[in-house]
Amino acid sequence: MADYATTTSQVARHWEGNAETWTKLTRAGHDVYRDRHNTPSFLICLPAISGLSGLDIGCGEGSNTRKLAELGGKIEAIDVAPTFIRHAMEFEAKKPLGISYTVADATALPFEGGQFDFATAFMCMMDIANHDIALAEAFRVVRSGGFFQFSILHPCFAPPHRRPLRDENGNDYAVELADYFVELDGNIEEWTFGSAVRNGADIADLFKVPRFHRTLSGWINLLINTGFVIEYLGEPTATIEEAKRYPEIADTL
Repeated sequence: MADYATTTSQVARHWEGNAETWTKLTRAGHDVYRDRHNTPSFLICLPAISGLSGLDIGCGEGSNTRKLAELGGKIEAIDVAPTFIRHAMEFEAKKPLGISYTVADATALPFEGGQFDFATAFMCMMDIANHDIALAEAFRVVRSGGFFQFSILHPCFAPPHRRPLRDENGNDYAVELADYFVELDGNIEEWTFGSAVRNGADIADLFKVPRFHRTLSGWINLLINTGFVIEYLGEPTATIEEAKRYPEIADTL
């Protein structure tokens, strides 16, 4: 298998290959970064959405999409992997929240211009080929005066080389970083959730995730060139208490 995926179809094949195991492990609580850090931080920043129409881009199996619906949003959601959408739709059938799911590509959204009051993308934009086009599509489908909120790996602290440094007791005390200015265009990273490994979960395969690393200035300039006005930039970190309770997120300190 090639060690990179540079086209939308190649990226889609990788995410479809990840989707079954990803769904099983995340629903078993092994995505600790998402559940204990990324998603709570995202929702704290989210404006009131009750009664608003929204599009969730890169919805996966629908965990965060459901949270948006529970906040009162009228949500449609897309993902490039059919297996993710199947799992999301099955959950919706059991516990309806009025969410509509569609298999679609973030760089070619099947919606009219200005159709939504807002759009979201939880921790997926850095995994999309041609994310400049994906940003332009998000801009297109959100009405004038609406908003787009997305989260990504922090470009400065998740560059191509990243290694947490731990003391003799296993406690994180620093992070070793390198190659920040090296752009990645679909390089495949293979990994799984550390919590799943430690707890002996049944892991079918390692995830194969295409990465498209850009610098922080690269991302900001893409937003500006697309036409977005940046209203807020957040850099969430765990508290000391959270890091002690969930060691997996201690490196965010």
